[in-house]
Amino acid sequence: MGLRKTDAEVTAAVAAGAAQLPAAWLLWWVTRLSCDPYGRDYGGGLALACVFLFAPLYLPVLGLLQAWAQTLPAAALAELTQGRLPGPRRVRHLAAAVLLGVVWAVPAAVFRDRPFVTTALVLAALAVLPVLAMAYARGRAWGGWGVWLGAGVGSVLLSVCAVLAGLLAGATGLIEEYEPPRLSATGVTGVWHGANGAELRLLRGGRAELTAMPAEGGPGEGAVVCEGTGTWVFERDTSSKWDSVVVRLEEGGGTGSTCGDETSWTVGGTDHAPELFRFVGDPDAGELRILESADL
Repeated sequence: MGLRKTDAEVTAAVAAGAAQLPAAWLLWWVTRLSCDPYGRDYGGGLALACVFLFAPLYLPVLGLLQAWAQTLPAAALAELTQGRLPGPRRVRHLAAAVLLGVVWAVPAAVFRDRPFVTTALVLAALAVLPVLAMAYARGRAWGGWGVWLGAGVGSVLLSVCAVLAGLLAGATGLIEEYEPPRLSATGVTGVWHGANGAELRLLRGGRAELTAMPAEGGPGEGAVVCEGTGTWVFERDTSSKWDSVVVRLEEGGGTGSTCGDETSWTVGGTDHAPELFRFVGDPDAGELRILESADL
């Protein structure tokens, strides 16, 4: 057979890769409940409905992408190392898939700012089921609709297990829904630093000093940079859990016509590491800007 894989092996790899993705998404969604969403909604019922409603359309495509990017190249590496490295072929195949997961985690960390170790572990975990499916299909006349029917049943079972695992983690307190810190005007007073030299000084008495602070410009301006002195107030939102700091620049200048407008920064982060954040542009697609306390 050499490096050429049978149709049954390729189909098994694609179907297994596709079958595990809904469960993987559910686990990701559950873990995100304990993280700061920065004011964004990570899905809720609508996202869950879309995931399963349109699954037959996108899952085979994603399974094929994973197969060609990880599972099948790893199988080729396992073949090339036969006789050179010890162990059964499926073990070498899995080791090669894990190695490729580490390789793919590098551009994700560099270009997408994803945590390298976590990304590598996730890609390694996603490689297990397709590798085992290929090993099972090897030498068998197994293909067609039977593979996809089994993948569909397996996907449902994996999703049920993911839901039960999430419920168990929530019931035992292993995963808790995120709650932003409830600070006060005194709690936010101090110096806050952001990217590109941004600095916001919230002084006692309601005075503020801004240096290279990002803001949303007027029509046709895009993002602008404002600096100078001004005022600030702390606003407690009793209708939601998100408090905010509202800053108005009075003096100084900036690169945009809106630097004198009010700019609202939402309180996020945790009790031990509070943050101020806002979106420049569309909240659903705008650029997230974060300020961290310089006192930490």
